[in-house]
Amino acid sequence: MSSRELEMSDDGSSGASVIGPEGRPMTENDLPPPDTKRWVMRRKAEVVAGVRSGLISLEEACRRYTLSVEEFLSWQRLIDSHGMRGLRATRLQDYRGNQPPPSVRSRMASTAAE
Repeated sequence: MSSRELEMSDDGSSGASVIGPEGRPMTENDLPPPDTKRWVMRRKAEVVAGVRSGLISLEEACRRYTLSVEEFLSWQRLIDSHGMRGLRATRLQDYRGNQPPPSVRSRMASTAAE
């Protein structure tokens, strides 16, 4: 079975459905609302899944959510490298490589204190 299917809605029109990041069917109606302010990892992953599956174009996603192409592509790279957990804002430095991982940072701090 394909990850993209056509479904008939109640009004008889067809709409695309894909398997979302949490393994459930997802349609364009399941994408985050355009006025989203709090970007939790699930919402970011839904936008990436929507673009990858063709539910929404990259241009439309960037316009709808006021994202830069670079920001969207960073979400996509983080998912590819670290899975959905890579989208956690609290661990961004570790995943993006801006700083060494916590274990290295703590060793660096203890070495500097000696």
